[in-house]
Amino acid sequence: GLSELRARREELSGRIRAEEAERGRLQARIATLSRRLSDTSESLAGLRSTRAHIDRTIAEMDLASGQILDNSQTLLDVLKKEMGDLGKTIDP
Repeated sequence: GLSELRARREELSGRIRAEEAERGRLQARIATLSRRLSDTSESLAGLRSTRAHIDRTIAEMDLASGQILDNSQTLLDVLKKEMGDLGKTIDP
């Protein structure tokens, strides 16, 4: 009986060492993945911030382009009217 208990104890000790080693490997893997997750989250935040900045720049440029077109059309209309008025002045 005593030798059987000692053998069982040795078997359990071996299993315990194996499980502890596996736990250590898993904890190391979790630490590595946690660092990668943190790095990826930081990178993602930076990319989103850059995209938001570009979105704002595009919106501002679209607005400015629309205003330029409106001002150009107004200028063209004024020039057409003045040319018409000038033609009436030259050819009464």
